[in-house]
Amino acid sequence: MRSNVMADSSPKTQYSLIGRLHDPKDLLAWENFVGIYTPVIERVAAKRGMQAADIDNLVQEVWITVANHVGEWMEREDRGDFRAWLRRIANNQAVNLLTRRATRPWGHGGSEVEHELARVVSREGIESHFEIEYRRTLFVLAAQKVREETAEHNWLAFWLSCVEGLSVEQVSRKLNLRAANIYFARSRVMARLKKVVKQLEEQDELP
Repeated sequence: MRSNVMADSSPKTQYSLIGRLHDPKDLLAWENFVGIYTPVIERVAAKRGMQAADIDNLVQEVWITVANHVGEWMEREDRGDFRAWLRRIANNQAVNLLTRRATRPWGHGGSEVEHELARVVSREGIESHFEIEYRRTLFVLAAQKVREETAEHNWLAFWLSCVEGLSVEQVSRKLNLRAANIYFARSRVMARLKKVVKQLEEQDELP
C-alpha cells in the first residue's frame, strides 16, 4: 500500500513543504511534513528517556507550536536552519511537559520525573540524535517509494546485498540470479534511492 507521505510526487508537492506550512489549509503539505518528522521526534524523545504517553503529548505540543509560529519564523532574516529551530521547539516542549508533571499536586514518582527532566535538558547528543533519526526517516520513506516501483527480484538483490550484508554469491544462489544482474540491480536501486532522498531533503529548503 502506498504511503500517504509519498502519495503525491507532483512538483507542487515536492516544492518546499516548509515554505507552505504557514498556510493551515494546505493539508497535503502538513500531512507530508508530519509524516516525515513525527517518527524523528518520537525516536529522539525515546532515546532521551521519555515515556510513551509523554512522547505522544510532546508530538502534539510540537506541531501546535510549529503551526502557530512557522509564519513568524519564515519572516525572520536570521531564521537559520529549520531543523535546528524544530529541535529547539521539541526540547523546550519536552522540558515544559516534564516540568508540569514534576510540579503537579499530589504527584508521585517525583525523583523519576526529575531524572527524566535532567536527561532531556542535557543537550549532549540531541543534535546528532535528531540528525541520525532524520536521515533514517528519509531512507525509510525513500525505500517505501522505490520498492513500489522496482521489480521484486531487483529490490531483493539490493536489500540482501546492501542492507542485510549477504555476499553477491549468496544472493546469487538465493535469488537464482547471475552476479552481473545483482550488481546492475543494486546499482540502479541505490541511484534511485539517492534521488528520492534528495527530493525529500529539498522539501526542507525555503524558496
